[in-house]
Amino acid sequence: MASQRTLISNGNPMEAIVGFSRAVRVGPFIAVGGTAPVDQNGNTVGVGDVFLQTGRCFEIIRSALEEAGSGLHDIVRTRVILTDIDNWKQAIEARKLFCQDARPVDTIMAVSRFVNPEWLVEIEVDAVVADAI
Repeated sequence: MASQRTLISNGNPMEAIVGFSRAVRVGPFIAVGGTAPVDQNGNTVGVGDVFLQTGRCFEIIRSALEEAGSGLHDIVRTRVILTDIDNWKQAIEARKLFCQDARPVDTIMAVSRFVNPEWLVEIEVDAVVADAI
């Protein structure tokens, strides 16, 4: 039997144009795509501050997970993607505030840049809703 596929949107008009979703849930599995540190109007939050930007990413992720019928407690993997790997400690300090209880596996990596040069970090997560298995 095929699992239902649920697309989670955060209202970004580029979702329909480019063909992506903030998150996708299939059965108990939820994938949340690269999440940037933006406010409701698309403006960068915490310009120059990786700790604030990481926190904003996780706030957006929390909302997407909740809309998918889950929460931070179901996260099993995080990917912290930075433009400067030397910022990893500040990013992890912010991540810890959202992931301390779930204690997911983690990958930290650096890229040369993001679409918006103000972004110092993007976060991806995978979650599994244990009571849906």
